Amino acid sequence: MSLEKVLAIGGKPGLYKLIAQTRGGFVAESLMDNKRISVNMQQNVSVLSEIAIYTLTEEVPLKEVLKNIKKKENGGPTSVKAKDSKDKLEEYFFEVLPEYDEDRVYASDIKKVIQWYNLLQQHNMLDFEEESTTEQVKKTDEEE
Repeated sequence: MSLEKVLAIGGKPGLYKLIAQTRGGFVAESLMDNKRISVNMQQNVSVLSEIAIYTLTEEVPLKEVLKNIKKKENGGPTSVKAKDSKDKLEEYFFEVLPEYDEDRVYASDIKKVIQWYNLLQQHNMLDFEEESTTEQVKKTDEEE
C-alpha cells in the first residue's frame, strides 16, 4: 500500500488507512486495532506521502527517512523504542538522517517517525521500491 492512503489523524494515536470517501469526509481504519472511524473535514489529517523532515539543506520526504530506517534495521523493527530518552532518540535519528535540523525536528517528531515506522513494518507496508516502479510505469503510460 502506498503512503498516499496512510493517514495520521490529529488527536488519535497511530496510523489509519483510507477506506472510503464520504460526502463530509472519509472512513479510515486503524492500523493498531482495525477499528473503523468516520473522519470529518474539520479534523487535522496528514497524509504520510505529504510529510517531510527538515534537514540543514532541504526537506526530505518521510518515505526516504522510512527507507533509511528500513535499510539500517534490515527490514526489522527499530532498535530504539519511542519511549527511550531524548538523547538516545536523537543519536539514532542522526544515524538515519545525518543532516536533520536539530532546531526544527523535535524529540516528539522523532518518536512519531519511529512509532510510524514500527507500525508500518508490522503491517508489511514498507515496500516502497515496488510502488516506485508502478508509479514510473503509470507516468510513462500517461506521457504517451
